[in-house]
Amino acid sequence: MNVIAFVGMPGSGKSVAGHYFKEKGFYLLYFGQLVLDEVKRRGLTVNPTNEKIVREDIRKIHGMAACAHLSVPIIKQVLKNNQQICIDGLYSFSEYKLLKKLLGNKLSVVAISCEKKIRYERLTQRKFRPLTLVEAEQRDFSEIENLEKGGPIAIADYTLLNDGTEVELINQLKILEEVLPKH
Repeated sequence: MNVIAFVGMPGSGKSVAGHYFKEKGFYLLYFGQLVLDEVKRRGLTVNPTNEKIVREDIRKIHGMAACAHLSVPIIKQVLKNNQQICIDGLYSFSEYKLLKKLLGNKLSVVAISCEKKIRYERLTQRKFRPLTLVEAEQRDFSEIENLEKGGPIAIADYTLLNDGTEVELINQLKILEEVLPKH
């Protein structure tokens, strides 16, 4: 494979998956970093409210495929250097369609699914950008209603269930790595 993109709701395990593949030599492209960088560029505090505002502003300006569109030059350069890419955080169906058009069968989309209760517990306990239960639920609604998040989850090539431990997810990623197409 050349590009593997992880999609899932907040707290599902996308970052764990991304870091697993980074350790395997993939270039890790975190779509959410575009949002965080813009929050900081605007001089705002990094918090769920400001991230949501910026995430939605970026899409008002650049369309629903914003993160993918803004990352195309990076993707082309990395692939030109014959390096594989792991995308942490494919958000919208429009991003999926843009990447599919650009990459064709070189793109494998993997949805990571997890019970809401478990995701929310993870989100409240994470070290970087923790969320309250209310913020976690608001983020879910925002991503589903405003960012077309359901489309790429529904159309994913593979789906992993991550209701267990990080070790259990990594074991699934090892199996996934073996079945992903090689190009």
